[in-house]
Order: sequence, then structure tokens, then C-alpha cells
Amino acid sequence: MKITSKGRYAVTAMIDIALNQEKGAVTLSLISERQGISLSYLEQLFAKLKRAQLVSSARGPGGGYRLSRHAREISVGQIIHAVDEMIDARKCKGKQNCHDGEECLSHELWTQLSGTIDDFLQGISIQSILDQKQSNLAEVKFG
Repeated sequence: MKITSKGRYAVTAMIDIALNQEKGAVTLSLISERQGISLSYLEQLFAKLKRAQLVSSARGPGGGYRLSRHAREISVGQIIHAVDEMIDARKCKGKQNCHDGEECLSHELWTQLSGTIDDFLQGISIQSILDQKQSNLAEVKFG
């Protein structure tokens, strides 16, 4: 069980938009440049993020992406799920066939762990990440 680059890049890109959208819509090429993420990969991710209604887009001059709602209303868990990332500690991925076609002895443990991780990620908003970053910067400046 791990979060792949798909989930990491989607979260990073959403944070980038939250930090920069006050200046206007943010283009994927700017995110690509700032975050070192392939533009074609971002295009794939943003098609999914838009389908999940986490971002809105505008075409033409001044076009790009914005968060579809306030950063405090978008969780890391929503972003991870939107890009089809599965965070599942179970070997069987919930099919209950982990031990010779039957549920293994530790199946419930891994099910609970997966639920705990999902709850944790659902409880972290983009805004809370921004607030933490601001707090860390303040500590460095004034610490």
C-alpha cells in the first residue's frame, strides 16, 4: 500500500492552484514548470479532477484552472479518490479472497487500517496544508 505519483502529483498541483489562483486562473504549464510535473501527466490528472468537480476551467486568454470551491472544502482524500488512487492495505483489495480464496485471519485488521487512513486523508483540507506551510515559514522567519 502506497500513494503513487498520481496521487502525490494531484495533491501537489491542487496546492499550487490554491497558492496562486488569487492572481487568476492557473495554467497547467505553470504548474508543470513550478512543480516539475509532466504537462501531459497533469492534463490526464486534471481531466479527472474536473470530472470530480474539484476544479473548474476557463479557456482562452487568462484561462486555466481554479479550485471549484474554497480550499477548506477540498480534502486530500477527495483528491486521491478523484484520480482513482486506491489506498488499501488489504492484499485482496476487499474481495475477501486473500487466503486460498477465503478471507485471511488478519483481513479485518487491514480493513480497519485502510478505513483509518482514508478518514485521516478526508480530514485534511488543502487549506490546512496551506496554514501549516504558513506556520512553518513564520517559525523559520521569527523562530
